[in-house]
Amino acid sequence: MVAGVTVSFVFAAERRQLILEMVRANGAVSLRELARVVQTSEVTVRRDVRALEAEGLLDRRHGGAVLPGGFTRESGFPQKSHLATAEKTAIADLAANFVEEGEAIVVGAGTTTQELARRLARVPGLTVVTNSLLVAQALAHANRVEVVMTGGTLRGSNYALVGSGAEQSLQGLRVSRAFLSGSGLTAERGLSTSNMLSASVDRALVQAAAEVVVLADHTKLGTDTMFQTVPTDVITRLVTDEPPAHDDRAATELQALADQGVQIAVAGAPGGSAGAGSAGGEGSSAARQQRRDVPLPGPRRQGPGLRSATVGLGTDQAAGAERGARVADLRRR
Repeated sequence: MVAGVTVSFVFAAERRQLILEMVRANGAVSLRELARVVQTSEVTVRRDVRALEAEGLLDRRHGGAVLPGGFTRESGFPQKSHLATAEKTAIADLAANFVEEGEAIVVGAGTTTQELARRLARVPGLTVVTNSLLVAQALAHANRVEVVMTGGTLRGSNYALVGSGAEQSLQGLRVSRAFLSGSGLTAERGLSTSNMLSASVDRALVQAAAEVVVLADHTKLGTDTMFQTVPTDVITRLVTDEPPAHDDRAATELQALADQGVQIAVAGAPGGSAGAGSAGGEGSSAARQQRRDVPLPGPRRQGPGLRSATVGLGTDQAAGAERGARVADLRRR
């Protein structure tokens, strides 16, 4: 009996050490991903995370674990590319349904936007402006898609072009939509990232677009990082995955975003109904089947000089003038 307890303790110690190493390497890891790597249940992982939090080694955060201190640090591309891969695939499948033939869009840097780019290769007549080498590479052999790269200095950790060269190349540009990812998303601050240069370029991408679509898996909901990129009242739509049933805080954050007028599109759970993202508008049958819309109890929050706007879910009809006012307001911040 004693031997059994000892073995169990050793297994728990090894498991918790591995969990701690993963969080230190990546900054933030979902319970689902931790359970997959250590080959145990999410219930067991949640118990391990609580124990590590009690020792001050990490913090629990919305269905996952993060480095202690409130603000997560940025992970490198190799780490990010192996996190929440099924969720990113489902999000990209659904987000592709919001892109139409002949559109001009901007796509920011990130592993989720890279997944989206792979699906956009099938959309004829598309023009994609990007500061991401990975997005450009995904579209390099799409003979019906024109790719426009920004200038700038290469940031090797995420293969993105940043700096004044990137920002200046976006001046005077106007496209229909911007697709962006980030390190965290809250109803209070909107989308944020851990790097100042990346945040500055993302803001320039937003200024070029009539609508802003954020791609963020549920582990980023409620996570706040240092540099704000897109305030909540400028976000048109969030495309995310279904939070785990036990993650009440993620569901609460989604509702808070909806309360402020953000349109919420939720992709099917991994292995569920989310299929390949076909080209087409929001009215396509694939988009309708894969989307679960969150109701909006109230109008979008008013910013300085903005009229109240009620934005319904399941429609691409944004009030152009009001969106322009929100972008203008963003420029002044």
